[in-house]
Amino acid sequence: MDTMARMALRADATRYFLGYLWWVLEPLLYVGVFYVVFEVILHSGRADFLVFLMCGKLVFIWFSKSVNQAANSITANKGLIGRINVTKTLFPLAVIQEGVYRQMVVFLLLFAFLYLKGYPPHAAWVYLVPLILVNYLMIVACSYIGACLVCIVRDFSMFISLSMTFLLFTSGVFWDVRALGDPHKTEMVLAINPLAFMLDAYRQVLMHATAPDWAHLLQIACGSLALLVIVALVMRRSSQYLALRALS
Repeated sequence: MDTMARMALRADATRYFLGYLWWVLEPLLYVGVFYVVFEVILHSGRADFLVFLMCGKLVFIWFSKSVNQAANSITANKGLIGRINVTKTLFPLAVIQEGVYRQMVVFLLLFAFLYLKGYPPHAAWVYLVPLILVNYLMIVACSYIGACLVCIVRDFSMFISLSMTFLLFTSGVFWDVRALGDPHKTEMVLAINPLAFMLDAYRQVLMHATAPDWAHLLQIACGSLALLVIVALVMRRSSQYLALRALS
């Protein structure tokens, strides 16, 4: 898995003139576009909007890009699948590992930016460890489900891409879930949308030095882990079927 990820990263870097710099430039350009639209043009009204946006958008990119690419990973490797019998979970995991390497650099960029903007490292940042682990579990679980669905019916690739756009607008990437006015509505959004809770938890830790809701975080971790195990077992038992669907 790790070897495939590193080889893919090297190959990807050689295709572009700026190479590995795109690991940083791409997320920064995404943030720049949203900043121009929602702060310069629409005037968000938040003095800390750029910090708020970076804490949400950089984490969202990790989730959306990893799941989108991992969902197509089995069908993208049908040439290898046609030659050898390999565990199908290998392919989404390799893509996810690529995303982990990229996100490590992005997190370093985010921490440096926060420091420059007056948010120095705090003891509460230790809460990032369980947050990142649960975030990773969510990515793996969603990627496994997406990879199975796309392998069976290619059209699911379009639905997954559209669902990421839906999540972009409903997860509080550029608007504050806690600013809805009605506490019950805020609680409902955080309960229904695990990604919205995760983005808010990152902001609470990084911007306000506040611990996340441990009970809610544990629920998401357990749910993600249960889905991951179930889908992994299904993929293992249906390995030949998935191979035939990928080759068809």
